[in-house]
Amino acid sequence: MKSLRVLVICRPDQLPPDSLEGLSEKEIYACKTEWDVFTTLRANGHEVQGLGLQFDLTPLRDAVDDFKPDIVFNLLDQFHGDTLYCQHVASFLELLKVPYTGCGPRGQMLSQGKDLSKKLMKYHNIPTPAFVVVPIGRKAKRPKRLKFPLIVKSVTEDASAGISQNSVVETDERLEDRVAFIHDRLGTPAIVEQYIDGREIYVGVLGNDRLTALPIWELKFTALAPGALPIATEHVKHNVEYQKKRGVIDGLADDLTPTLTNKIRDMVKRCCRVLEIDGYARIDLRLDAKGTPYFIEANPNPEIASSEELAQSALHDGITYSELLNRILQLGLQRAGKEIVYVERPSLRPQRRAMMVADAGIARE
Repeated sequence: MKSLRVLVICRPDQLPPDSLEGLSEKEIYACKTEWDVFTTLRANGHEVQGLGLQFDLTPLRDAVDDFKPDIVFNLLDQFHGDTLYCQHVASFLELLKVPYTGCGPRGQMLSQGKDLSKKLMKYHNIPTPAFVVVPIGRKAKRPKRLKFPLIVKSVTEDASAGISQNSVVETDERLEDRVAFIHDRLGTPAIVEQYIDGREIYVGVLGNDRLTALPIWELKFTALAPGALPIATEHVKHNVEYQKKRGVIDGLADDLTPTLTNKIRDMVKRCCRVLEIDGYARIDLRLDAKGTPYFIEANPNPEIASSEELAQSALHDGITYSELLNRILQLGLQRAGKEIVYVERPSLRPQRRAMMVADAGIARE
């Protein structure tokens, strides 16, 4: 595609340094997505400018006026320290009539409350665990329809915040303790849902009107401690040393029949349409022993570091990381009704190239 002026927005503490030299593994991990996006966009020939946002949108308005970006690459995962405010930043960009990447404000709003997204799934007959929400200030009272074991999480926080092995409870006393923990530590209501004993499955989705489900990815646990459950805790998600110690890896989900594979990929596209997600997303599922996939949550604008699930599953489907970022830019421009110029890339398999052209409405040079 042609060279673009790209304004990348993220939290101020996640703006990448000029070099990774001398940084610890932990420091590199903290900005890996931003580093990968900045360096790859520049390698793709785009003019890139970064902007850290947290408490004030005035710098964004000023950067739009001064830099005049063709598109904003939205990596913001919170504003004012709250994940729910991210939808308003997207709304601000809509009001400025500036194209941006990722999911629009309506899709973010419908997706980022686990209770609302699950209600919509249930209405559309998409399998989802039974659940109840416990508002802040109330004690947990388990409905009879909810049978142990149960898992307790924040309604709104993402990135596995507040999730540990203790999140799965099997008594009313432990349930009450864990709900209080979510209220006190995270300051959000708690969602209590049926624990699905099974496999942790992720499926990336690309597209606006026409959706493409990427290969089915699985979070695998090869060296769990005795008695530990295969769940994506905070340590599993973010602690590099813990990942190494417990053999936490992700990769292509194996042993799935073609019928089940098609069922899962069709299901995640239905989830995105129900939640009005566009751009790119990741749908998290649990697959039980009977082969039933359960919707757990939707992640609009998920982690897109080159080493993470979405990028790796795209690579398995023949989309390199540089091509993935250009595809995300193309989808943002398409939604805004901007013309897209496509340059042939011989590294893509022909069938993947044809799908990209059909999906993004691409004009060929």
